[in-house]
Amino acid sequence: MKNILILGAHGQIARLVIPQLLRDPNNHLTLYLRHSERLTNPDPQRVTIIEGDVNDQPRLARAMADQEIVYANLGGQFEPLAQAIVTTMTAQRVSRLIYVTGLGLYHEVPGEFGRWVERTIGTPVMDDTRRAAQLIEQSPLNYTIIRAAYMNDDPTVNYELTAKGEPFKGTIISRASIADLIVKTITDPTQHSYASLGIDQPGTAGDRPQY
Repeated sequence: MKNILILGAHGQIARLVIPQLLRDPNNHLTLYLRHSERLTNPDPQRVTIIEGDVNDQPRLARAMADQEIVYANLGGQFEPLAQAIVTTMTAQRVSRLIYVTGLGLYHEVPGEFGRWVERTIGTPVMDDTRRAAQLIEQSPLNYTIIRAAYMNDDPTVNYELTAKGEPFKGTIISRASIADLIVKTITDPTQHSYASLGIDQPGTAGDRPQY
């Protein structure tokens, strides 16, 4: 049985990931979220739902016990969330983390679109996001950071990946595509170890998101 902890389990991408992971009878999911009434347990024998805040480290530690993989898809102030995840995973000896965030962590988005991203998101949020990613990258965890372009609800799975140090390519990405990458990485956690991946839809480069 593979034990998987999902932080922010009510998120839109997480709700695409959960049913796909449950297709494998060897997966046991722990769904961690602030308001547990938002979720109905899809399989009480293989799914545990825990209400809690990631910043509540004692509760997070209890949820983290005996887990093998942590997938985090969170909103809010990112630096303290990342610190809580790194600290708790390290203490609980859980090493594998998949962490979803946005594009622009390394000023890797070229041209006018990159400048537009910086202006639109704003320096305080971008800097908070960058500090969070740096905490993860400097930790002992085996991480996969997923840097997503602007997201949409297109059900089509169609994506390309760029590594850290490479220019970001497109402007948009479907949540279904991000979910596909997450599920594949959880299924084979040896993929994308110690990696920061940009994800976008091919052919969507431009000065603004190509909806």
